[in-house]
Amino acid sequence: MVQIQHLSKKYKDAEVYSVSDLDLSIVEGEIFGLLGPNGAGKTTLISMLCSLIKPTSGSFTINGLNYAKNKNQLKKLIGIVPQEYALYNSLTAYENLMYFGSMYGLKGATLKNKINTALETLGLEKFKNKKIESFSGGMKRRVNLIASILHQPKVLFLDEPTVGVDVQSKNAIIKHLQELNKSGTTIIYTSHHLNEAEHFCSKVAIIDNGEIIIEGKPKDLIKNQVNANNLEDVFIALTGKELRDHA
Repeated sequence: MVQIQHLSKKYKDAEVYSVSDLDLSIVEGEIFGLLGPNGAGKTTLISMLCSLIKPTSGSFTINGLNYAKNKNQLKKLIGIVPQEYALYNSLTAYENLMYFGSMYGLKGATLKNKINTALETLGLEKFKNKKIESFSGGMKRRVNLIASILHQPKVLFLDEPTVGVDVQSKNAIIKHLQELNKSGTTIIYTSHHLNEAEHFCSKVAIIDNGEIIIEGKPKDLIKNQVNANNLEDVFIALTGKELRDHA
């Protein structure tokens, strides 16, 4: 579903590459986790795959479509749940979803039915006419997720989709994502919640300094790492205990 070849990104005036000569293949139907310390290159990689920023070099395809030649077609195939809330606070949940759904060409009864079904599934039906500014963080995350999947994307990109949310919201989000995956959506996901990633992802890649240092099924990575009991142990063993603060 996703094929990446020698992909690199160096920001203007930066001393080092954020993503460096990266190769990666993601199979259709996978829940693929991109894990790494702060500044490892996860968000930069996802931003390139979503056509939000241009690569410095290299190439990638999604469902056989090349970024350079089929940018508009490619965008129609994907959904994006960004790290920050991408909603209009002065609009209601329903108004936000009508707006974002129409951007993907949905309209009329089809769009309204999709919105109402999704709101009900994620426990937001009774709040649909409330302004987003009154919502909790978990509620905003769920609306953000709905906005990204109304058009039934083939590939869904999730950048920290459960950060800062309550346990109930996190469980609702993960359960809905698993259902989406079962229906055929390939999921590419970043998170610092390694216990969540261990149980949620069918495969993961650990990125550091813009390069993939290991990839595989979580259970295999744990099994093959000396003295590792979980994915966090593998992560620390490969990336170290040093703090990764950056500004």
